[in-house]
Amino acid sequence: MLTGLFLKERGRDTMTAEDVAVLEDSIDEVRSIPARTIVIRRDERVRYSSLLLEGVMCRYMDDRQGNRQIVAFHVPGDFVDLHGFAMRHLDHDVATLTPVRVALAGHDGLERIVAGYPRLTRLLWFSTLLDAAMHREWVFRLGRLEADGRVAHLFCELHARLTMVDLVRDGKFRFPVTQIDLAEAVGITPVHLNRVLRSLRERGLMTFRSGDVHIQDLEALATLADFDPGYLYGGGPTLDRMSR
Repeated sequence: MLTGLFLKERGRDTMTAEDVAVLEDSIDEVRSIPARTIVIRRDERVRYSSLLLEGVMCRYMDDRQGNRQIVAFHVPGDFVDLHGFAMRHLDHDVATLTPVRVALAGHDGLERIVAGYPRLTRLLWFSTLLDAAMHREWVFRLGRLEADGRVAHLFCELHARLTMVDLVRDGKFRFPVTQIDLAEAVGITPVHLNRVLRSLRERGLMTFRSGDVHIQDLEALATLADFDPGYLYGGGPTLDRMSR
């Protein structure tokens, strides 16, 4: 099942067998894309939306000097550019950070869902609203937290999201991006990020080595980050649940 991770632990259990079948039928193609590939360029006409099956993708914007600001990370189960269905083009770029597999849902198929399946349409809408909730939290993180809090918050969020799709074991998960990528997501320099990661490691909170993440003290990390997973709208996720 290509869409099996979509909204897992965030409303997937409300999908009927018909909903699942219709969503599966909307997939036109499965594509493998290499790492560091721009998938959609800003202002480009968008004709399909991508459900991420494997790997890590991001959305980002460049300033006039060409400096990148990552505005979202995407993990398996995310409909990366579903909002492009309504908007027809994006105001940012979408790229892969690792090799990925994506399931492509053509917008003609999504039009048929909107026309004939209001329940499934609401779930797709819910997915885009989750993206908006995460964006608001990212604004909070960048605007109100110090560097160590920003990094801690990002890893708490990733831990929560990957737990929902069963990609965390004993506080450990893979997130094979570079420290430059992480720095561009939290708005600090790579040198500063390296110092923060070292500090978090020395305090026994977490480690990040070559894409392997180990959250050693989730409660303390969440306290440092002022992290509350409510904005992810999980099926009652708690720190105890996420730490398993």
